Amino acid sequence: MHDTQIFTDLNAATLCDGASAYGWIEGAAIVVQGSQIAWVGAAQDLPHTYHAWPRHSLQGRLVTPGLIDCHTHLVHGGNRAVEFEMRLNGASYEDIARAGGGIVSTVSATRAASHSDLLQDALPRVDAFIREGITTVEIKSGYGLDVDTELRMLRVARDIALQRPIRVKTSFLGAHAIPADYAGQAEAYLDDVCLPALRAAHAEGLVDAVDGFCEGIAFSPAQIARVFDEAQRLGLPVKLHAEQLSNLGGARLAAERRAMSADHLEYLDEGGVRAMAQAGTVAVILPGAFYTLREEHAPPIALLRQHGVPMALATDLNPGSSPMNSLLLAMNMGCTLFRMTPEEALRGVTCHAARALGLRDCGQIAAGMRADLAVWDVTHPAELCYRIGYNPLHTRLFGGLS
Repeated sequence: MHDTQIFTDLNAATLCDGASAYGWIEGAAIVVQGSQIAWVGAAQDLPHTYHAWPRHSLQGRLVTPGLIDCHTHLVHGGNRAVEFEMRLNGASYEDIARAGGGIVSTVSATRAASHSDLLQDALPRVDAFIREGITTVEIKSGYGLDVDTELRMLRVARDIALQRPIRVKTSFLGAHAIPADYAGQAEAYLDDVCLPALRAAHAEGLVDAVDGFCEGIAFSPAQIARVFDEAQRLGLPVKLHAEQLSNLGGARLAAERRAMSADHLEYLDEGGVRAMAQAGTVAVILPGAFYTLREEHAPPIALLRQHGVPMALATDLNPGSSPMNSLLLAMNMGCTLFRMTPEEALRGVTCHAARALGLRDCGQIAAGMRADLAVWDVTHPAELCYRIGYNPLHTRLFGGLS
């Protein structure tokens, strides 16, 4: 049973819009009733209604909204550590592909894994996120590339939310790659596998959003438009991997379809930025893949900032291009690699990440929001981005429960 909890002796980075950076409240108090925040403000302004309730001193700690990782490929079979070693020993992409590596190896391992295998493999990764104060995570399909495995991945993602105290939002990513058995037949793959899998997943209640990979090595804008047409018919919101390796106009397509987010965006141009700004599409910045692939073309952070496009930040946790299981590290990378400010990074894993997932009940500390909170052993929010390899989480509240 949830009790009324009053937390005092804390500083709050509410991430609400306002005059102060971080939505900062010095000497704050937070009232949690049930699973929601009932009140937040300066402690001296605590309403008389709550004066008789016992208080929990947080001894000057920082409180932020629970963190949100809005782009992951967390459910998958196997890993590609051997390929990582091969690359460092001089093997080319072609060498690795001929040896059965790359996404083909992950597809094979994922298809071979049972529901239980995938779940048990994923849970330690989820636990690592929980230990960093994450309260919501997005999980994509896309490593099955056949109907049965795409559905299995999404069922596992749903089960994670039953096994652990974390909120899971799912994205159907059947348009992730063209499997070997459909090489050179992208349209046939969409007709035979991707669109039927999407319909089946939606009928089973497994899909919160529809994603795709718009790139020369994956699907063209016209092919992604077909997937988005089906999503619209089913009443599902869309998002898109866009402009990671080249500029095919994916961000413009995403904006035209009022996508919740366009993700990666290393080759995004000003026209795409303007389109996203007009549509309210969130830019999801993914420094883990940039780092792992040793890319040199950074996303246009200054342009996004100039045009007021909200920027989220995520791990892109996956077995190939971003085997990164730390959102705190993603925040540091966003600052050091892309020159995001610490406030932009923190907003990127809270309020803007919530927006990228279409969530309106989390990502800020405000009355009426879910009581998803992270309590940190730090005094200033910039410390969350500043340290490398150090986790200062003291306590995490998920729906008011620690």
